[in-house]
Amino acid sequence: MDSAETAAYIGRWRPSSVSPRAAAFARDVIGQVAPQEQERAKNLLWAAGKLADYAIGLGLDLVPDVVLHPSTAERFTRCAPGLTGVARRTLRTNLRFIGRRVVPHLYPADVPLPRERAKAPYSPAEITWFLGLADAQPTAERRMRAAGLVCLGAGAGLIRGDLRDVRGTDVACRSGGVIVSVRGTRPRVVPVLAGYHARLLAAARFTGPGLVCGGADPGRRNLTNPLVAALDGGGLPRLDTSRLRATWLRDCAELLGLATFMHAAGICCSQRLGDLIAGLEPAGEQDAVRLLGAVRPS
Repeated sequence: MDSAETAAYIGRWRPSSVSPRAAAFARDVIGQVAPQEQERAKNLLWAAGKLADYAIGLGLDLVPDVVLHPSTAERFTRCAPGLTGVARRTLRTNLRFIGRRVVPHLYPADVPLPRERAKAPYSPAEITWFLGLADAQPTAERRMRAAGLVCLGAGAGLIRGDLRDVRGTDVACRSGGVIVSVRGTRPRVVPVLAGYHARLLAAARFTGPGLVCGGADPGRRNLTNPLVAALDGGGLPRLDTSRLRATWLRDCAELLGLATFMHAAGICCSQRLGDLIAGLEPAGEQDAVRLLGAVRPS
């Protein structure tokens, strides 16, 4: 359908669900928008007509600057009765679209907000180099603590307080694999990826009841800085515990086939994943060990 036919459709639009005054207002403003397709015009007319009827009920002047004002449109989309959540979101989108074209002075351009991206994971070669630097430390204590830092970060995804709180006694062989019991504000059990078992178990045995990453007070700030500095060199990027966690997340996602699932489902937003699993219970410890690649070789 060409634009002339769409314009003719807009001129004929007089639905029974909208009052004559509201329909006239909708025809006028959507004529200014000039949509190219009839279906699009129909949706915009309905949105403008419903908003106009709402404005009439409030005793507002039926002029674009008043009816299409962002505060009026927002109040309508939030308070109009009998609409589903999907309908409200669609209505808000359509009304903002109309407003930006009919009363653009009331709708300044959105300023994009900065979005923090996920940290880049380390490559397997970089992890190997970091572990090699840990092995090259001058004392047994420094070697064990440096290896423990890398293994807890890249092998179990621990950062910040969770990382600093881990004691050697929190690492155990259980449920067919190796697990770390995490303390702190989100206590949980984390299976350790199989490739880090031997080094982490050695560090845990060496540390015993002490803190794997060193120090006497896990509440002390910058506890891991000496270890990070010790692993700095050889042309490698500086060790970042957030990147170690990103490495663990990537490896677990690969084990679970997450990328394949999201591609097949057409999902690209992590919020949707959160909505999907909100009502699901996590698997038990044995299943988590199996699913997250923490099974010890027999």
